Amino acid sequence: MMAENKMEFRVTGSTENMTTQVETQGGHHVTIDEPPSMGGADKGPDPLGNLLASLAGCETVVANMVAKETQFDLQSIHFDIHGELDPRGLMGQADVRPYFQTVTVHADVKTSEDESRIQELQEKTDARCPVFTTLKAAGVDMKVHWNKA
Repeated sequence: MMAENKMEFRVTGSTENMTTQVETQGGHHVTIDEPPSMGGADKGPDPLGNLLASLAGCETVVANMVAKETQFDLQSIHFDIHGELDPRGLMGQADVRPYFQTVTVHADVKTSEDESRIQELQEKTDARCPVFTTLKAAGVDMKVHWNKA
């Protein structure tokens, strides 16, 4: 029987009111907060914005791995990611889910490759990106549009 290889991720954090100071692996610090309209001090991105930022970062990492494996000329990617949710779930209404209903990903890919290769890169990236696949597994409607920049 082959031993399983696993990667572990861990963060630690402390809070003051709505502000969370998080330390990630490698000693990186992240501040997560809410805007004043939600009772926060706006010292950092809100948790859902942070999740979308994690999606952009994860897609970037995986796209670069896939590009290297497939000899794809990936020069850069510009992401515009938009998430929509019904705030009634967040506020406690039991019949409305509190997380994103839809996440739309627009990616402009700077490359010398053609559109068919860009679509191949997008499909392989989405299939392997842990953040993307987690959202998809949760039933979030993922609308994805990768185009040549």
